[in-house]
Amino acid sequence: MSYKDISGEELKKLREEQPDAVVVEVRTPLEVSQGKIPGAQVIDLMDARFPQKVEALDKNKPYVLYCRSGNRSAQACNYMAGQGFTKLYNLSGGIGNWPYETE
Repeated sequence: MSYKDISGEELKKLREEQPDAVVVEVRTPLEVSQGKIPGAQVIDLMDARFPQKVEALDKNKPYVLYCRSGNRSAQACNYMAGQGFTKLYNLSGGIGNWPYETE
């Protein structure tokens, strides 16, 4: 597997231990408007510009991707791995498994 599934608790710990970790929300703007993890960067997987937006990211940083259920973020992790990203994490179960505040 080209990424690691993590829980909401593991994500919180990862952010504390690796402050350069980038949390990426891959849901649609409508879904994001219902709440997202604070500080998350939004890159909609369904946007035609998704590949260009990913290309602009720093491949040396760790990335944690999430969506509603974990399926789209897993697809995005696989895509990013194919583009040379090596530190990839998927929030297993999506934002529903983030037990902390949202914005």
